[in-house]
Amino acid sequence: MKTRLFELRNAVLGRVERLSPAVTGLLLLVVVMCALSVVTSQHKARKLFIELQKEKEYAQQMEVEWGQLQLEQSTWATPARVEQIAGKQLQMQLPKSGQVQFIRTKSDGGVTQQQ
Repeated sequence: MKTRLFELRNAVLGRVERLSPAVTGLLLLVVVMCALSVVTSQHKARKLFIELQKEKEYAQQMEVEWGQLQLEQSTWATPARVEQIAGKQLQMQLPKSGQVQFIRTKSDGGVTQQQ
């Protein structure tokens, strides 16, 4: 196996040696440009991956905050709390039974009033 690789290497080097210096220089330039583009693309990929991780972490924080806000909203909107604030701050009270009126609609669109 080693001899086959050695023969292949020698064949490639023999062909490269026969190339003109201008072609060899051009090939070297192309190889260097390809290597630089690989390095650049890897660097960009790493930067984008880091940014993606930061955005995922931010999204997770936003989900936690959303859950906390929903819990807070449900706490503030409990019927007992609303009734307490209505009574204390707005001086509201439940109507007495004589003050309540029920209005029912008939199926033909008419309205009847009951007390």
